[in-house]
Amino acid sequence: MKPLRILITLCFTCLVCLLVAPSAWAFCGFYVAKADAKLYNQASQVAIAHSGNRTVLTMANDFQGEVKDFAIVVPVPVVLRKDQIKVADPKIIERLDAFSAPRLVEYFDEDPCNEAMYDRAVPAPSAAAGMAREENRARKDSLGVTVEARYTVGEYDILLLSAKESDGLQTWLTQNGYKIPRGANQLLKPYIRQKLKFFVAKVNLDEYDKAGYQSLRPLQIAYESPRFMLPIRLGMINAKAAQDLLIYVLSPQGQTEVTNYRTVKVPSDSEIPVFVKNEFSAFYKAMFQTAYDREDRKVAFMEYAWDMSNCDPCSAEPLSQTELKQAGVFWLDNPNSDAMPVPSGNFRRPFPSSSVFITRLHVRYTRDKFPEDLMFQETGNRDTFQGRYVLRHAFDGKPKCQAAYQYRRSLPRRFEQQAQNLSRLTGWNIQDIRKKLPQIEGDARPFWQRILSSLVGQ
Repeated sequence: MKPLRILITLCFTCLVCLLVAPSAWAFCGFYVAKADAKLYNQASQVAIAHSGNRTVLTMANDFQGEVKDFAIVVPVPVVLRKDQIKVADPKIIERLDAFSAPRLVEYFDEDPCNEAMYDRAVPAPSAAAGMAREENRARKDSLGVTVEARYTVGEYDILLLSAKESDGLQTWLTQNGYKIPRGANQLLKPYIRQKLKFFVAKVNLDEYDKAGYQSLRPLQIAYESPRFMLPIRLGMINAKAAQDLLIYVLSPQGQTEVTNYRTVKVPSDSEIPVFVKNEFSAFYKAMFQTAYDREDRKVAFMEYAWDMSNCDPCSAEPLSQTELKQAGVFWLDNPNSDAMPVPSGNFRRPFPSSSVFITRLHVRYTRDKFPEDLMFQETGNRDTFQGRYVLRHAFDGKPKCQAAYQYRRSLPRRFEQQAQNLSRLTGWNIQDIRKKLPQIEGDARPFWQRILSSLVGQ
């Protein structure tokens, strides 16, 4: 088995904080499917609990291969103490993903002969080893690399390094068994100029075997810094194609936005044909790619923004207080602190709220379109949003009244609109979509019954 490349990434996952209500509404639909991280072959995930200058960052490891080949290099603003580093439960990332994933929901038309309006519109929303050997010390000093600290945390051996030049750092890492890809020194340079430290982790095989885990658990880092950002450039070292990054930001205030690239809501709330229920994975990937291309491939997409106390419809239950703390939310035990401002009148909502608001951002990045690391800002905007796609099933019972016949005559136009929506969202061929639409039987009544019943309003 050929050696697998080192994961000198998460890059994105880099902690970096550098240098330095609208009217009420309810969806009331039935949740069907979700577009979670499993849709993508390689989707890096990071959770960020942030308030003020304080951040807890959880980095999910999606490394596949022999654990002995795993390592990450993460720029950090300060030398972290051991108690600022921990290993997190991987289920926390899974829970955040499941709760916030874009979703498919379905509605069912009622019998048009009932008093209920058959054409009632679908409700529309308002709006994160041992000591070095003495014989190598002189050589390491000549490379300008200093080991500031070393720890074993869970199944990881962790070093905190400082460096004077990127070539020296790359050489040091290579000499110490880290398989750094060609060209890494160019991406390391900006972090060295900013005098950042480097958090380097690899697997302690004895601890890993002793623990008996089947996969690597996430690393979680807590730190203080006045800047709120996330490095992604190191993640491009090995990239042969665009990289998907899912960021779950937990805030006591409201929505979180990217400031140095546009933050755009993913297309949402369109009715699409019911056959998409069996093709949702292909639909969402095509829809996202189409939106990504339309925005010139250099935006951050918001896929979800919601108060963690509720959901509508729910693809997963909101996280419990215990789970939120495991995700890094550090302000729950101090409800009167400045970390929990009361929302202004513009953003009050009539349903229950909590001190934790989640924003799910999806960034698909390449080196040419994302030359800068991501910089964020918290806002007081607690407007809710979700990537949501609607299936509306037609009533298929036998017509029993004139309204039922009128309803059936309206369906082809509705199906055509749904087909047009699907084609616009995905770029799929409209003729291929039309072939999959339901076929509506014509009105088989004699012509005089059709004419007379319409005249008397039956």
